[in-house]
Amino acid sequence: MARLVLDLKKSIEENASDYYDKAKKLKKKITGAEEALKKSQKKLRQLQQKKEKLEAEEEKKSIAKGRKKEWYEKFRWFLSSDNFLVLGGRDATSNEIIIKKHTDTDDIVLHTDMAGSPFFVIKAANKKIPESTIKEAADATCTFSRAWKLGLQNSDVFYVNPDQVTKKAKSGEYLTKGAFMIYGKTNYIENKINLAIGITKDNAVMAGPIEAVKKHCKKYITLKQGDEKVSNIAKKINHKFDNMLDLDEIIRVLPAGNFKISG
Repeated sequence: MARLVLDLKKSIEENASDYYDKAKKLKKKITGAEEALKKSQKKLRQLQQKKEKLEAEEEKKSIAKGRKKEWYEKFRWFLSSDNFLVLGGRDATSNEIIIKKHTDTDDIVLHTDMAGSPFFVIKAANKKIPESTIKEAADATCTFSRAWKLGLQNSDVFYVNPDQVTKKAKSGEYLTKGAFMIYGKTNYIENKINLAIGITKDNAVMAGPIEAVKKHCKKYITLKQGDEKVSNIAKKINHKFDNMLDLDEIIRVLPAGNFKISG
């Protein structure tokens, strides 16, 4: 039981006033303690939410990393909106490999007149390749050529049959690695810079024409030529994808040059 201690030198009113002041101070301390407790609880909730978010991001990353990659992911690639696999060279070596090892007689080969451009191949898989897929492959051939870095909006893209592509050079000429001679009629096709990057249902990172990426990806971002370096744009892309990818994986699928996010 609490005892009430009075100061006999003071009147009852003065003692009452003292206790009233003490009560006010005590109440203020209690209020301050309650506020501090609420702030601590709020901070703990925020830290818990942050922890859960980081754990979820790490889980997504581990799922993406643990996915078994397809053989064609070593090249540039995308699935067209008509579900045809389209392969592209990254450099002279991969150009050589694609044409020599991964091109069949019923496929279509695309290239540009611009030096250093990649070869792209539409895999027919015993089906007739529609014009829409050829158009998407032409856009990809342009986009992943030097046209992107030079700020051009299109390029001289053409397509031919595989039997028109050969390592047999003209008399007195020499073909370097990744270079081929094209014989016969070349079919030039309208094209444009056209790029999006997305994550497929199987958690693969796919970069290609917007129509194709939109069809096959659960999340995607459209890109244009801009002023941002690839390292910076990769961070922004990854942020929009909930930080579930490795930056190197994003950078690897993009063309050489600078960027901006357009949608």
